[in-house]
Amino acid sequence: MADQLLPDHVPETLKRFFWDVQFETLSPKEKPYFVINRLLDKGNLEAARWVIRTFPKDMIIHTFKTMRDFSPWTGTFWQRYLQIPKEEVACLRPSYRAMRSAHWPY
Repeated sequence: MADQLLPDHVPETLKRFFWDVQFETLSPKEKPYFVINRLLDKGNLEAARWVIRTFPKDMIIHTFKTMRDFSPWTGTFWQRYLQIPKEEVACLRPSYRAMRSAHWPY
């Protein structure tokens, strides 16, 4: 699936997960990694299903390999579900986890 086949907008039912951006101008075609990250990290089952149906699997995997802004719990779940080697998931790398716990020890 090429980028040009991605939708121009996120369904209205998922608007609540984008509280900090202007939802009306948010385009999965322009910001696919941001949309994948937000919906798989902060979304619900409906959001996860939409991401899986909408984005190519390799794009979802690439998101986990490059974006550290996933919780460790979310990263671990999707790492196992998508069968990504743990050391390749950005939010699960020991160096990032050490830095994260030093800045936010909760």
